[in-house]
Amino acid sequence: MTDAKLTGSCLCGAVQYEINGEAERFYHCHCQRCRKLTGSANASNLLVTPLESLTWTKGETLLKRYKVPEAERFYNCFCSECGSPMPRVVPELGGVLIAAGSLNEEPPILPSARIFWESRAEWTCPDENLPVYAEYP
Repeated sequence: MTDAKLTGSCLCGAVQYEINGEAERFYHCHCQRCRKLTGSANASNLLVTPLESLTWTKGETLLKRYKVPEAERFYNCFCSECGSPMPRVVPELGGVLIAAGSLNEEPPILPSARIFWESRAEWTCPDENLPVYAEYP
């Protein structure tokens, strides 16, 4: 584990947060839900523990949440002003899942894998240096 003391915000700056915890893992996820969520080939998510790692420093009342009805734990937390994905507390994982692009600093660890690789979009650019997994490793 690596200490994670980070800050981040949405695109418009109306929502801001601080993270103070342990960086557990960092994955590029290629599942269809993550592609729809980001509008990109993958979501780059950093998991930080514990659940209490996240502190909202500005704009918490502007956050909206969408839960995919049939999903066990997949939901989106986003700024209602600009739509940027924001960190989301995931009790099932015991931590906070952070859209890495919302960070103000570089994360303390690098991505370690691409997950849900077999459901990737055909136009995804592969990275030969990362292992690939059909689902969670």
